[in-house]
Amino acid sequence: MKKIIAIDLGGTNLRVALTKNNKIEKYIKKNTPKEKNSLLKELEDSISKFISKDVIGIGMGSPGPLKNGVILNPPNIPLKNFDIKTYLEKKFKKRTVIENDAHCVAIAEAELGHKKNNFIVLTLGTGIGGGIIINKKLYLGKDFAGELGHIIIDKGKYLETLWKETKKEIVDEFGKEILIKDLLKMESAESKKILDKIFCYLSQGIASLVNIFDPEIVVLSGGIKETGKEFLKKIEKETNKHVIFPRKTKIAWTKLKHPGIIGASLLIK
Repeated sequence: MKKIIAIDLGGTNLRVALTKNNKIEKYIKKNTPKEKNSLLKELEDSISKFISKDVIGIGMGSPGPLKNGVILNPPNIPLKNFDIKTYLEKKFKKRTVIENDAHCVAIAEAELGHKKNNFIVLTLGTGIGGGIIINKKLYLGKDFAGELGHIIIDKGKYLETLWKETKKEIVDEFGKEILIKDLLKMESAESKKILDKIFCYLSQGIASLVNIFDPEIVVLSGGIKETGKEFLKKIEKETNKHVIFPRKTKIAWTKLKHPGIIGASLLIK
């Protein structure tokens, strides 16, 4: 059977997998190095563990914006204006396809997850990414559509900026990083204040997207999925307060365990 190496490059974690029939056979997860040469070496070493004559290609999801395999100006990784497609093809002699990481999640959800015709994906991680599916196809606009984290929410600030500021506020307030799932269990005034900001910013951003695109569903992905149903219900309730349509828009977690990896695998046809 033909095999694919699938890569999910994030600001916090680097995931590399060997897939067959879009199912993960082997999997490596590492912290993403903050220096260019270290990152490239980690990437090469991980790919080398899985490369073989049976591998027909390499699919990779990366923070955007991207064009023709070049990572242009990513906010969280040290590969500015770097032609990662050509680099990997020269190293491993395999066809390589690069796509926005959140787009990979959307592709996976369209083919193997919720399988809706028209929907939006938001990936909530180090930053915020997005993917738009219209009539079962990934919407790219002229080149770069889907940078949903850059929707403007408050006084000229992007949703992603507010997301990062709020996570920094958690560290400033409590002296350490606290996961949102743990913040939900706390009953202090400080934790409630921060959670209210998170719900406010996310719901306003999602509502704006719903009012523009009228999706069947909004799918959320990322480590925040660990917060469970309580977080999701609150986001859905707050979002629908701002939606102008007479019906409520469903918000759901991704159905897939590793949607970024699966989407990267699906890039190789």
